[in-house]
Amino acid sequence: MATLRFSFGTMGSGKSTMALQIHHNLATRELFGLLLTKLDREGAQVTSRLGVAAEAIEVVPGMDIYQLAVAHWPIHYLVCDEVQFYTREQCDQIARAVDDLGIDVFAFGLITDFRGELFEGTKRMLEVADERVPMQVEARCWCGARATHNARVVNGTITYQGETVVVGDTGDGNQEQPLFGDVVRYELLCRRHYSSGELGA
Repeated sequence: MATLRFSFGTMGSGKSTMALQIHHNLATRELFGLLLTKLDREGAQVTSRLGVAAEAIEVVPGMDIYQLAVAHWPIHYLVCDEVQFYTREQCDQIARAVDDLGIDVFAFGLITDFRGELFEGTKRMLEVADERVPMQVEARCWCGARATHNARVVNGTITYQGETVVVGDTGDGNQEQPLFGDVVRYELLCRRHYSSGELGA
């Protein structure tokens, strides 16, 4: 029986690494599937901070993922990375592919945005997935506690307002990237330090 499994976690919890591993394992067993992503740091590929990557289909606005699967029939599975950025309709199309085509779908995404609120895609995946699986790799806050929030840091200060989607990365000051004149990055924080706005030393 085909299954829609949604695995979720913070940045740095190994979601893309797991997506690449599943795709690799199934492909080496002579199963045919598609690797999908949206707004990956490197474009039309799934990349892991461990340094591994694979070409992927970029999910764009208006793309019908169900019809994409039909167009590649016969197909055994879909691996969908960054599903927090998918639309509600695209999440429903994924679920339809499981139900109507009998293919397994492995979806991966962040659970909340920089404001601590569910992404549209995440909310829908939690509603329609057969299995909801938290990632087992626990990212840590600078204080050592479990990181639960992806904080957006603009010019060295945590911000709680702005556009939901601003692609960046985690890392120290040497990895920050300017965006429209500002320096934007993401920091993994526990709930206490996210709420207080403390970034540590």
